[in-house]
Amino acid sequence: METAVLLRSSNKLIFNPRHYSPHNFFRLLSSSSISSSSLTPLNPHRSINPLTSRSLPRRRKLIPPSATSSSSSPSFHFNKHHFSTLSPHAIATPYSLDASTVPDEVAAKYGFEKVSGEFIGECKSKAVLFKHKKTGAEVMSVSNDDENKVFGIVFRTPPKDSTGIPHILEHSVLCGSRKYPLKEPFVELLKGSLHTFLNAFTYPDRTCYPVASTNTKDFYNLVDVYLDAVFFPKCVEDYQTFQQEGWHFELNDPSEEISYKGVVFNEMKGVYSQPDNILGRAAQQALFPDNTYGVDSGGDPKVIPKLTFEQFKEFHGKYYHPSNARIWFYGDDDPSERLRILSEYLDMFDASSAPNESRVEQQKLFSEPVRIIEKYPAGDGGDLKKKHMICLNWLLADKPLDLETELTLGFLDHLMLGTPASPLRKILLESGLGDAIVGGGIEDELLQPQFSIGLKGVFEEDIQKVEELVMSTLKKLKEEGFETEAVEASMNTIEFSLRENNTGSFPRGLSLMLRSISKWIYDMNPFEPLKYEKPLMALKARIAEEGSKAVFSPLIEKFILNNPHCVTVEMQPDPEKASHDEAAEREILEKVKASMTEEDLAELARATQELRLKQETPDPPEALRSVPSLILRDIPKEPIHVPTEVGDINGVKVLKHDLFTNDVLYAEIVFNMRSLKQELLPLVPLFCQSLLEMGTKDLTFVQLNQLIGRKTGGISVYPFTSSVRGREDPCSHIVVRGKAMAGRVEDLFNLVNCVLQEVRFTDQQRFKQFVSQSKARMENRLRGSGHGIAAARMDAKLNVAGWISEQMGGVSYLEFLKALEKRVDQDWAGVSSSLEEIRISLLSKNGCLINMTADGKNLTNSEKYVSKFLDLLPSKSSVEAAAWNAQLSPGNEAIVIPTQVNYVGKAANIYDTGYKLHGSAYVISKYISNTWLWDRVRVSGGAYGGFCDFDTHSGVFSFLSYRDPNLLKTLDVYDGSGAFLRELEMDNDTLTKAIIGTIGDVDSYQLADAKGYSSLLRYLLGITEEERQKRREEILSTSLKDFKEFGEVIEAVKDKGVSVVVASPEDVDAANKERSNYFDVKKAL
Repeated sequence: METAVLLRSSNKLIFNPRHYSPHNFFRLLSSSSISSSSLTPLNPHRSINPLTSRSLPRRRKLIPPSATSSSSSPSFHFNKHHFSTLSPHAIATPYSLDASTVPDEVAAKYGFEKVSGEFIGECKSKAVLFKHKKTGAEVMSVSNDDENKVFGIVFRTPPKDSTGIPHILEHSVLCGSRKYPLKEPFVELLKGSLHTFLNAFTYPDRTCYPVASTNTKDFYNLVDVYLDAVFFPKCVEDYQTFQQEGWHFELNDPSEEISYKGVVFNEMKGVYSQPDNILGRAAQQALFPDNTYGVDSGGDPKVIPKLTFEQFKEFHGKYYHPSNARIWFYGDDDPSERLRILSEYLDMFDASSAPNESRVEQQKLFSEPVRIIEKYPAGDGGDLKKKHMICLNWLLADKPLDLETELTLGFLDHLMLGTPASPLRKILLESGLGDAIVGGGIEDELLQPQFSIGLKGVFEEDIQKVEELVMSTLKKLKEEGFETEAVEASMNTIEFSLRENNTGSFPRGLSLMLRSISKWIYDMNPFEPLKYEKPLMALKARIAEEGSKAVFSPLIEKFILNNPHCVTVEMQPDPEKASHDEAAEREILEKVKASMTEEDLAELARATQELRLKQETPDPPEALRSVPSLILRDIPKEPIHVPTEVGDINGVKVLKHDLFTNDVLYAEIVFNMRSLKQELLPLVPLFCQSLLEMGTKDLTFVQLNQLIGRKTGGISVYPFTSSVRGREDPCSHIVVRGKAMAGRVEDLFNLVNCVLQEVRFTDQQRFKQFVSQSKARMENRLRGSGHGIAAARMDAKLNVAGWISEQMGGVSYLEFLKALEKRVDQDWAGVSSSLEEIRISLLSKNGCLINMTADGKNLTNSEKYVSKFLDLLPSKSSVEAAAWNAQLSPGNEAIVIPTQVNYVGKAANIYDTGYKLHGSAYVISKYISNTWLWDRVRVSGGAYGGFCDFDTHSGVFSFLSYRDPNLLKTLDVYDGSGAFLRELEMDNDTLTKAIIGTIGDVDSYQLADAKGYSSLLRYLLGITEEERQKRREEILSTSLKDFKEFGEVIEAVKDKGVSVVVASPEDVDAANKERSNYFDVKKAL
């Protein structure tokens, strides 16, 4: 969880989670970047955290990649079983606009009255706002032809303190309810549903419970479980759920020390270990000292143990009431059925005063600025002098803004910060005063908008210089305005994103819900945020008539320069903070223990055992059967086919996917990386960034960036590496992705050619910035995504593809960057020459592959531009593969960082044992994550997440935990997985659910660009349609015998596995004492 949004999602490990921040207006619509798909390369901006638990990404966004004209990314290690990423199976109600009308008498029959309704052209939907007459609950019913149906119920939940009540409650209501009296119906839905989204979010002032599915029967099952969960949860009567999800004292034996445990408690310890999160929280709380945003809805670990069960129950009773609810339906299902389902729940309640009590008060503006200094936990290695952070934050208005002003501020934000060429971002980074941007511009998802900007990786003596540079740059922008080309580029980029409406794997209906809710939750019009056409046209007309300076300069002056409500947050590194915090916690717990009698201690030990027993005891079969699920007959027997035509242009293979894309062409140009020298591999991510962020002979990088923004929907360049099953050599490529409207395809390929062939690697200072930014990003990943770092490290010990990826995105890459920083000063000619050598090695018609997704007419029209592009590529007689045979040494390893939580991994290659891939492995690995690991690592162990992952390409089977208070204890759980499978008994219902849930993962929902991209990856990895069919049949025919046999297979992880942990020095020392020198220790920060 990270400040605003609590996400709970299924057990998929993506190498580096992207930060997803529910965000207003065009940013939310365009939440998928050019590289969006289920296989998005590493991107530091957003994440939907893919754990077997919820995660709360930080509310404050960085500039979304979709709203930038170019992006490059570090390496992405193709992981898990993505060979089968397909479009979903849909059993959808036939849709027609006439059918979307609910007659007034039908609405009245179910207790509703129609408040208003209109057709929203921007999303081709008929939207109707209903009000439940008895309770006042409001319902937005949005009807269209989208098969990916979405439901959400949202409550205003403003906390008064930082005990984390909204967050703990959001976890807890999904732990059993009146109709579904089992421990975690949520997990049963994860196991056995075709959901395309299943999660919950906690914001600073509201809590959202959304679900989505393309299957109507499945969708209504999900809706019913969620409605019962929020209105009739067991947790308000069950103290043990509060203990498990929130906090409790744990004592295994009266002679041992007492500790704190609780899923949210440990999750927030992880959040409070990350400097960027500490900065974001400090800024928000200082900007809003007088209202609910002045406390942490997620919970401060120092304050969480002050929360009582009575307060927890009272909060639910007060705010989880229909009168305080906003309910959203979207998609092609029957709108009358929606009201019928809701009436069954809402009619059981009377009106309450909750809407008055939950209203968020406005923060009055300050008359003078405020400055605060915070410390954050830092490692004692390296140069602490250059680890300061500074961020200036403004509250822009004392009340919500109108839509046109909000849109104009969004454009201004993009102009100042949205691309590497944007002046505020460029000037700050080029100053050399810091390593990377913090803050990230305009935030408008709370009641009042904010603007934040600063730098991290700053010397203490340069703090004031950064503040002065921010202010002088903003003054200059106010006085001089923006270049016409920059305004055109921003306008095209944003308008492209709005019209493309590409939300990646995130359901479109949910992105619309979050936009609507951002105003609706404050009693404003829920329709207005969905309509961008009119304010967009008005803004374009104003710019054309008055000039951009007349539009934007007054905003900079009014909202920032002349605004005294400014909070400056300075963050200082403190190598003692982590150990001081731990010591303070220990002292509190020692006092608690000292105050207890022997009887008290015996009772606490008994209660600890009782809670653990409950957590580890399976639900009875009759309780499990209460959760509605599909049957195997509902599941199609064949994988969804993506149309793929394999052709040839100028001797180069071209894959074409004829799909409706709303007149957009999506293209990938793939180059083979196998001829690259091994020692150049760590330089590849920076090579990719340089292609997009350095200039040519005729164009500065700013001009090139603006051209890309004006002519296309974006270009990105990144490496892609994967093992290939049955082959020693890895699959390793550079992928250039681009998209453009059909009329701009020639521009797209001309610009890709320019980027690849004409960019010059001569700007030493810019390259040095790239190195500093990458180093700052990697250090942030170590603290926030330690499970990804551990997974990469284990892969690097087990196969060549893993080693390559770790060189370009793991601890080895961080070490390389530290050395490269010095080398850029000492041997720039050598570095520049290496970048050129990478280009010469990569760029060739030989081994090139083109992938295009669009409708047939646009595919045909694009061929002449592809032909011209290919003619310009160099031809080589043959591509000689370089020798890549490195792997990291195979021992157990502890990566030590300043943190209050751990990330624990263990893995082995099960193909080395002779195991042959069978589709049942997907069912079994998901089942292990959602049962054994969920119960032992998360529920009983207190970690925020625990899951396993099977990379079917390499054979690596790995276990991972996330924000984990334990270390060796978690490894013991992993080692018990084989025995768990061998002793497993399950009935047919349980097995069927496991199979259906796996098919839901395999058939994950995809938009057209992602379908084309997934098809490309299958082609690169040699996965045929026959193999996809075979795996599907194996999944559908999985038996209990398969589970028991797989139990023997994964004993290899116990017996021969390698363990990598990212953990605190204290926990690693304790582990190495308990198991003599079990880990080799590597200090990373």
